Amino acid sequence: MERINKNNYYLDICETILERGTCLRRNFAAIIVKNDEIISTGYTGAPRGRKNCSDLGYCRREELNVPRGTRYELCRSVHAEQNAIISARRQDMIGASMYLVGKEQASKNLVNNASPCALCKRFIINSGIEKVVIRDTKIEYRVIPVKEWVEKDDSLNGDGSY
Repeated sequence: MERINKNNYYLDICETILERGTCLRRNFAAIIVKNDEIISTGYTGAPRGRKNCSDLGYCRREELNVPRGTRYELCRSVHAEQNAIISARRQDMIGASMYLVGKEQASKNLVNNASPCALCKRFIINSGIEKVVIRDTKIEYRVIPVKEWVEKDDSLNGDGSY
């Protein structure tokens, strides 16, 4: 019997968690893992006590046809990465790994070339997380050392990513 590798194990858990997401465009889930233990999880959704887009039945960014990676101030949601980070103690995140999976709400396909937005990258850098593992296909994933984002801090692209 061949066992699933640890990265895909945690990415599969992310896929289950993102089903709790409330965004009408795309949902993400993030898991923070340290020493093979899940420290915290997060998914896309409005701040506690506020209505989600799924409750309202519309997405402001979708209505305005806002391109991916831009104008996040129009979004009601807190990103999955942010929700995972605010649910963990910093001392537990130092040297940890974050696993991230995103799916398009309409097609249920994985988000093509998924990456944390510029703001989430800053949260991840400050949290002390060491690497981010992002699912590209059911089997394939990318491992991004967070130090690369620190080293590239002079190059913010027009799409809000580094």
